Amino acid sequence: MSNETTAAQGTKPENIVYVGKKPTMNYVLAVVTQFNSGQSEVTIKARGNSISRAVDVKEIVVNRFLPDLREKAIRTSSEELVNEDGTKSKVSAILITLGR
Repeated sequence: MSNETTAAQGTKPENIVYVGKKPTMNYVLAVVTQFNSGQSEVTIKARGNSISRAVDVKEIVVNRFLPDLREKAIRTSSEELVNEDGTKSKVSAILITLGR
């Protein structure tokens, strides 16, 4: 099943880790678990203030846990969000793809 098909069905793909406000090591564990379960590629996604945490996750995974991994791609973008009061604001986003 492709990522597009999975996204269309409303479930998130298994090989994507969304970084938010939890402690960094929670996301590191999620990435390492994905690779240990057989994934050959994992994408780390974050936006706004969580971008620095996503970079930390990538660095910890590659430097301490799985040194055989490499960065396949790093993509940055801006997303437009609608705030609670109805105004729109742009938020930076990052996608870091790691693979063997």
